[in-house]
Amino acid sequence: MKFVADVGGTNIRIAQVDGASISNIKKYLCADFATITGAIKAYFTEYSNVTFSAGCLGVACPVTGDKISMTNNHWDFSIADLQQELNLNWLGVINDFTAVAHAVPVLSDQQKFQVGAGSIKENENIAVFGPGTGLGVKHLAPSADGWLALDGEGGHVDFAAVDELDIAILRFLTKKLGHASAEEVLSGRGLVQIYQALSEYEHSEAELTDAADITEKALNGSCALCVATLKQFCKILGSFAGNLALNMGTRGGVYIGGGIAPRFTKFIQESEFRARFEAKGRFKDYVVGIPTFIITEPDHGLIGAMAYLNQNFKG
Repeated sequence: MKFVADVGGTNIRIAQVDGASISNIKKYLCADFATITGAIKAYFTEYSNVTFSAGCLGVACPVTGDKISMTNNHWDFSIADLQQELNLNWLGVINDFTAVAHAVPVLSDQQKFQVGAGSIKENENIAVFGPGTGLGVKHLAPSADGWLALDGEGGHVDFAAVDELDIAILRFLTKKLGHASAEEVLSGRGLVQIYQALSEYEHSEAELTDAADITEKALNGSCALCVATLKQFCKILGSFAGNLALNMGTRGGVYIGGGIAPRFTKFIQESEFRARFEAKGRFKDYVVGIPTFIITEPDHGLIGAMAYLNQNFKG
């Protein structure tokens, strides 16, 4: 039997892999275990009738070699040592957003929500990005051996202002931080900073400090500034998605993951997201046929780890 895990700063979620599906998902608190070995062995103990031979972990930290040091919890481990301790024939460890990217080609129509027009071209480049605590970005390219996730730090490119309100946000962030990256607008704190920038621009008082509160008041229409903030967030989201489409001709689609966008898919659909995606001047015709999706499947990290495992472990 094979297994996969999605390892974050607070929780580790583990599941079994049966062909092209996952099952028996369990969640554990990282703080309850001194090591990642202990957490995974706890799962193995719950299913003592199963022998696990291979696995893949998606971890919320850089993966640059054998040594893994988690960014937001106390776990440090060697991939080779972990494989030996778990008595596995094969163990893959990938960045958590690499896992998200590998999920994209195997998602069903029920696991994603299309915004706007366009249609997927098979075996073409794909872009995936995810506003959450930060801003993850990956491109997928087809190869003879399957899908190849291209590494990079696309979330930290310069924030590209398009309209007058974007320029006001850019000025606010440059004054506050010295530099305005895409992550400073397309993330949880980014939503708050857009709210603060628009408050300053409109000479109104910024009373809220939490992204969830701003989103809630925008969705229920109880705060005009919050509504304006979320609308601007969606516009910037669309412009950024369009830039990713241009970067690599992603005719396989542009996908939005992360923890923020799935909370208000209808709002995004009714916003200027798609208009800004297509607003590329002379290259509008280049992007107009490229589809855009929001990943709505909550277990996409585990599904992506499964896809990577199935592609790379041949048994």
